[in-house]
Amino acid sequence: MLRIAIPNKGSLSETAVQMLAEAGYATRRDSKTLHLIDDANGVEFFYLRPRDIATYVAHGALDVGLTGRDLLLDVRLPEAREIEALGFGDSTFRFAAPTGRFASLEDLDGKRVATSYAGLVESFLAEHGVSVDVVPLNGAVESAVRLGVADAVADVVSTGTTLRQAGLEIFGPVMLESEAILIQGPSDPAGVDTLLRRLRGVLVARRYVMLDYDLPADLLDRASEVAQGMQSPTVSPLQREGWVAVRVMVPRLEANRIMDDLYALGARALLVTAIDNARL
Repeated sequence: MLRIAIPNKGSLSETAVQMLAEAGYATRRDSKTLHLIDDANGVEFFYLRPRDIATYVAHGALDVGLTGRDLLLDVRLPEAREIEALGFGDSTFRFAAPTGRFASLEDLDGKRVATSYAGLVESFLAEHGVSVDVVPLNGAVESAVRLGVADAVADVVSTGTTLRQAGLEIFGPVMLESEAILIQGPSDPAGVDTLLRRLRGVLVARRYVMLDYDLPADLLDRASEVAQGMQSPTVSPLQREGWVAVRVMVPRLEANRIMDDLYALGARALLVTAIDNARL
């Protein structure tokens, strides 16, 4: 059986479980369940602390895992590698310090930096030739400067409001753009390809919708420039002479604009339907 690690809690857990359910896998009904066998699909799920997943996968105890790119890079175990970005759980890592204190990474040399991601910070600064004293903390780090244990912090940033409330400002380059990813260990077990195809099918279904419309046949080439589809539109003749029915996949976020453009061109009976899953 393919052994898959899933976050048991935290920001990645709920969406990861939902994604696997949409891909046709069994999911736990009780949040206290830590192990689940899905005989129908030949997989075992292990629900683990998000920070531990990359370690288990890197050591071959589990075959693959869903985790964050930040958590993978933080453990610094090259035996575990990213094999697919999953399109959720976005986060940005930045440095912050009291207003006006630092302007660049070089200003951090020899200073103390508090973070919950010691491995990630050390690796990033080493690549830039900056040596710091990393102060490892669990959880929020915004108070570390005020309490005198650090000169700066490195943490996840969304709007920056929390940092500003703590009297800190962001400086320097982005350390990492993270998101949920699928990682694989040193082995190449059977079932990984099937898992990848299913997850990619879910990603396609979330990003695209199916658009159907009727159109005068002589406008087909122009309509295809507006909505090209994955390969090309599916076209069928209508009973009405000189008209065709067109079916095409379009990006979900662009669907309304595309419908407006097609309607202006002469298309009618435009209908959008959701895609439950796909294989491309």
